[in-house]
Formats: sequence, structure tokens, C-alpha cells
Amino acid sequence: MDLATIIGMLGATIMIVAAISLGSSPLVFVNPVSLLIVIGGSILIVLSQMSFSEARNALKAAIKAFKSSLPDVESTIDEMLDIAKVARKSGLLALEDHETDSTFLAQGLQMLADGYAPDMLREVLDKERLLTLERNRSGARAFTLLAEVAPAMGMIGTLIGLVDMLSNMEDPSSIGPAMAVALLTTLYGVLIANVIATPIAEKLELRTLQQEQLQSLWTDALLAIQQGRNPRIVEQMLMTYLSQERREKRDDADASQAAETSDEAGNA
Repeated sequence: MDLATIIGMLGATIMIVAAISLGSSPLVFVNPVSLLIVIGGSILIVLSQMSFSEARNALKAAIKAFKSSLPDVESTIDEMLDIAKVARKSGLLALEDHETDSTFLAQGLQMLADGYAPDMLREVLDKERLLTLERNRSGARAFTLLAEVAPAMGMIGTLIGLVDMLSNMEDPSSIGPAMAVALLTTLYGVLIANVIATPIAEKLELRTLQQEQLQSLWTDALLAIQQGRNPRIVEQMLMTYLSQERREKRDDADASQAAETSDEAGNA
């Protein structure tokens, strides 16, 4: 589960609710008319700019952003090195038995075991990567649209409330409810845009970039393994996906491990 997303959004919501609770009455901030205008109107306008399949995919992508996180680059490199060692020792057919949570990597390993040509392997994996990128960006687009539309619907609700208030100035009892609609719709629109829609859209965009990087790494590694390259060469090639700081730390760890192995051999 992606704790960063949950902690951030839940923490912001708790702070807002706490601030409301410290006021006179939390019920003052609940207005069904305002909720109907902002939530219902925003969702319908977003739907009008997308297809039902895009909206469904956006919802699935948002749920996925909460439920799971992608593996980090360094652990992915280690996994590909293990695969390279297995392929070098036992052949490409042995890769059929490798278990992975990534459908992309599983597809690539199966293609290696089936003996696909390098050009065909790259073509299929690149197409899969581009389609995944398109699906993820479609999901992010839905929430970006929601972040743009919600404040506008809040402003529409504010105008409705003001018109209702000004048209009934002779009835003092109607001024309060009309003003509540006018103010709360703006509040609801801003909250939906900044506490829900924008964080999810940014998270989906970040996951899209991370997933694209991982799929590019997997593709490069699989092609190198197919060419029968030494695992050490595969590691050096994949190190380009790490930051300079992580590369230096990894080199230092490898050097320390090599020194310990040399000392143990000398003592023996």
C-alpha cells in the first residue's frame, strides 16, 4: 500500500476537520444543495469530456495508486541480475519458471523462453510500454479535469446563492441559507480540487514516470540477457538508471564485499 498518498491526504483531511470542529458547530459546514452542485456537477462535466471507459480506467488507476507501490529501481536491477545469472547458467528456457508480480516482465521472460527475435521482442515491449503510458495518463487527465472543474462549479454555486439571496431581500429568514450555499459551494470546490483531485492527479503522473522508467529498464535488461551478455556487463548497463549518489554507494558496497571475500580466501 502506498502510505505516502494515504498519510498525506488523510492528514490534510483530519486537519481541516479539526479546524472546523473547533468552530461553533460542524453542521454549519454541511449543506446538501452545495454538495449537489459541486460534486454532482463536477463529475458530470468531467464525464462530458471523456468516454465511460476512460472514466472507469481513471477510477481503477486511482485505486491502484492507493493500494500498491512500484518496486524501487535498485531492487529491480538486483532482480534482473539474478535473472541474467539463471539464463547464463541454465539457458533462456529456465526463465519460464521465474515468478514476478509484473505482467510486463512476465511477458518479456516468456518471449525470451519462446525464442522471439530481438527486433520482435523490442517492438512488442515498446508497444506495451506506450499503451501503459497512455492508460496511466488518461487516468491522471480525469483528475486534472476534476481539479479544474470543481472550483468553477463552486463559483457557479456561489453565484446561484447570491442571486437567490438578492432576490429575497425582503425575507430575512432566506438570507442565511442562501449565503450558506454561496460560501460553501466555493469551499467545497476548493477542497475537492486541492485535497483530492490534484494530489491524485500528481500521484498518477509520478507513477506513470516511474513505471515508464521500470519498463524501459526491463526492456534493456531482457535484450541484454537475450544476447547472452555477462551479468556484470548487464549490471553496469543498468546502473545508468540510478542516481550518481546511489551508484557510488553501490560501488562502495561492491568493493567492500570484494575485499571481504579476498580476505576470507587469503585466511583460508
